[in-house]
Amino acid sequence: MLIIGIAGGTGCGKTTVVNQILNELPDSEVGVISQDSYYKDTSHLSYDERIKINFDHPRSIDFELLESHLKELKAGNSINQPVYSFIKHNRTDDTVLTHPRKVMIVEGILILTNRELRDMFDIKIFVHADSDERLIRRLKRDIQERGRDIDEVLNRYQTTLKPMHQQFIEPMKEYADIIIPNNKYNTVAVNIVKTIINQSL
Repeated sequence: MLIIGIAGGTGCGKTTVVNQILNELPDSEVGVISQDSYYKDTSHLSYDERIKINFDHPRSIDFELLESHLKELKAGNSINQPVYSFIKHNRTDDTVLTHPRKVMIVEGILILTNRELRDMFDIKIFVHADSDERLIRRLKRDIQERGRDIDEVLNRYQTTLKPMHQQFIEPMKEYADIIIPNNKYNTVAVNIVKTIINQSL
């Protein structure tokens, strides 16, 4: 099994890069695990307490569960991937049955901050995008898809997202095997990744 980690700041375009890779491969050979599914269970907290959690800090991620799930997949076993609700700020009761594949892509903003998880990746990719571009994308997504208002998003960006990005995410570039610029010139980098995957298949 080839395990690929794709990291980068919020709104950098990780999903776009993941989809560019997925489009080249048969569905039966590639699977995706999202870090967002592995936010810690916060059922013991009230909603008002949950909305104060810093979801951009590595502490918010259940890395142990994510690592154990990857190990299970690598051993050829299926897993039940958690489902997270950004509206409730908590895991739901649902899970997604995820089968092992020849290629597993793990994507998320904080996946390179954890050494044990990092060591499990055969290829580490960092998607880079301009900070203004990331803010615009984050605004659109949180307002349209997650029911936030503009003041809430901007306040979270200034007080949490930006400082957490500078402290935990941007420094992770040094661990990346490939840095992909998220613009119209990224085709060469994406093609290199596709070539490596095809060779391993």
